[in-house]
Amino acid sequence: MQTPYPLTAIVGMADLRLALLVNAVSPEVGGVLVRGEKGTAKSTAVRALAAVLPDVRVVTGCRFNCDPGAPDPRCPDGPHTQSSGTARPTRMVELPVGASEDRVVGSLDIERALAEGVKAFEPGLLADAHRGILYVDEVNLLHDHVIDLLLDAAAMGASYVEREGVSVRHAARFLLVGTMNPEEGELRPQLLDRFGLTVEVSASREPDERVEVVRRRLAYDAEPASFAAHWADEEARLRERIAAARSLLPEVVLGDGVLRQIAATCAAFEVDGMRADIVMARTAKALAAWAGRTEVLREDVRTAALLALPHRRRRNPFDAPGLDEDKLDETLEQYDEPEEPQQAGQPEQDGAPGDPGDDGTDDDPDPDGPGDGGGGGGTPPGATGPDGGGPPPPPGRSEDAPPPEAESDAPGIPAQSPPPAGGAAEQPAVRAGEPFRARLLTVPGLGEGAAGRRSRAITEQGRTTGARQPRGALTKLHLAATVRAAAPHQRARGRTGAGLKVRREDLRQAVREGREGNLVLFVVDASGSMAARRRMGAVKGAVLSLLLDAYQRRDKVGLVTFRAAAADVALPPTSSVDAAATRLDALPTGGRTPLAAGLLRAHEVLRVERLRDPARRPLMVVVTDGRATGGADPLGRAGRAAGLFAADGTASVVVDCETGPVRLGLAGRLAGQLGGAAVSLAELRADALAGLVRDVRGAARAPGGAAAPPPRVPGGAGPRSPQAPTTEGAAGADRIRTDGRAA
Repeated sequence: MQTPYPLTAIVGMADLRLALLVNAVSPEVGGVLVRGEKGTAKSTAVRALAAVLPDVRVVTGCRFNCDPGAPDPRCPDGPHTQSSGTARPTRMVELPVGASEDRVVGSLDIERALAEGVKAFEPGLLADAHRGILYVDEVNLLHDHVIDLLLDAAAMGASYVEREGVSVRHAARFLLVGTMNPEEGELRPQLLDRFGLTVEVSASREPDERVEVVRRRLAYDAEPASFAAHWADEEARLRERIAAARSLLPEVVLGDGVLRQIAATCAAFEVDGMRADIVMARTAKALAAWAGRTEVLREDVRTAALLALPHRRRRNPFDAPGLDEDKLDETLEQYDEPEEPQQAGQPEQDGAPGDPGDDGTDDDPDPDGPGDGGGGGGTPPGATGPDGGGPPPPPGRSEDAPPPEAESDAPGIPAQSPPPAGGAAEQPAVRAGEPFRARLLTVPGLGEGAAGRRSRAITEQGRTTGARQPRGALTKLHLAATVRAAAPHQRARGRTGAGLKVRREDLRQAVREGREGNLVLFVVDASGSMAARRRMGAVKGAVLSLLLDAYQRRDKVGLVTFRAAAADVALPPTSSVDAAATRLDALPTGGRTPLAAGLLRAHEVLRVERLRDPARRPLMVVVTDGRATGGADPLGRAGRAAGLFAADGTASVVVDCETGPVRLGLAGRLAGQLGGAAVSLAELRADALAGLVRDVRGAARAPGGAAAPPPRVPGGAGPRSPQAPTTEGAAGADRIRTDGRAA
């Protein structure tokens, strides 16, 4: 087994180490979510934590790691008698991204349960992690239902497994640590709130610190055992300090004045719910115990706020986590009640109370030791710096001076407004309009992609629609189908009693239908015909609304833009909807309209993505007015490019951005060539569709029993074609399929 990198040898990362140590002192804080760019020692720090935690005693032979001093009375391996047990190091269990629900919570032997009536339970990772650390790398890539299982177990301290009326419950108390790179996608705010603390980490920009990081890493890679031995004394002191803080924690007093500071801070920052108040209180107590005090001080509350509140202030997926430290100081000052700290029979620790690098000694001469993280990392949370909690500055935006209206770039078509000077000048980026709740766009048919919330698919979660023989391990038993399969063979198998004789070949897997996430590829026209400021702002607002919808439905997104003479992949397919919103915000406009180039580039992106993830079905959203210029026969080339998508069966939607009294219906024509549907910007709004449904129903009930005239394609381009969108009744009025049929 490889020697872990010592926690005390990590350079900098003061906030990260402090958050981990606070949870080590008080696991009730609720775990840590570590957010940061790649290569910032997130995983290294988490793995190093287990080595400094005190050993635990477990009941000998118990698969659920029960405490011999207070065994779980409902342990499946129990009941346990009082014993001294055996001591072992604190265990760190890693949860892989592709772990199934059964691997996480455990599984039952369904065959034995049916035939013998016994609970043959195989523990999962939650049982392994009991009284230890559960580490989830890339937690943002886990399926939502698996994350919910983890967070529910962490909150309740127990795991429940229910399979066809057979129930198993066991204790599951652990320190939950998750790491994630925001570039690969965000967690929902509801899930973020379930993590006690969140820390933002980034690589140091100081050359001296970076040199020290490289020097120590090379020394560790060359001789891991020797490197760990060099830091063994520091690790031992840190371990002793954790044990002392745990012992002191029950004696820490949380006064009414401190509670008022905590409540006022959470109220001032408009944090939803009461979980933030509770987490702040527990964190402040742990910080006081870590500093060797029995009384919580103002600096403990401030540090607790910087660790517990930034991620709880997100109101939508595109809000950056952060906290206004000036406002925090004003709130604490307003409710400050100075009190003398009461010591706990031990000398005052050197350094700031929130300094994770302080090893509890007064004479550490080594400037590279853990006192400052080995590289100037001793700055406590709340200090100015990349992890200080302040929100990042918003991306640069242009001034709001209106540019000249764009000239129509379709040959032979009158201009809707005067042309800009030069005809192809690039216009600065335009602020996106206000987002709205978008209609649901779905891919027709039944997929088998990753779980999500958009299109119909065969999934592990959802309503049962049938049964089949299991292709691997049985996960969801279809009881009725299993009984039907076993019943004809009971006499041949010698059944004499009441028990059903079930064999492996009788078992049937439940087939469940739920929803999947799709790849939503946005193809956005940024040419001169779209450059009118009011129109481009509305277009960006519509795309931003669809991005929000994609975030909520667990889709991957990509962004292709076309303007001037070429098309660019502004964002390859990714789970980070935030990145797509950032690229959209900075999108310039102007120039000709190479529609064919945009479609061909999108076709290539989807071709490559099908090779990488063949189970994820694509949905292409083309945002354009349908015009095409540049080269010979631009509209004909665009039509031929669109035919590639129709031949592949790619689900497509064209968002018609054409405005003004003269409308050519080119976007509707493009939708027909793609084999998809066309909707206008106004019809993207979910709240606008109810009126459209009423109009269609009213037309269907024409007076005198006469047949109603056919509804028209959005935009007034003529009678509805088989490819044009239709809508459901009131229950599904905000849903549209991309093949023209009701979802």
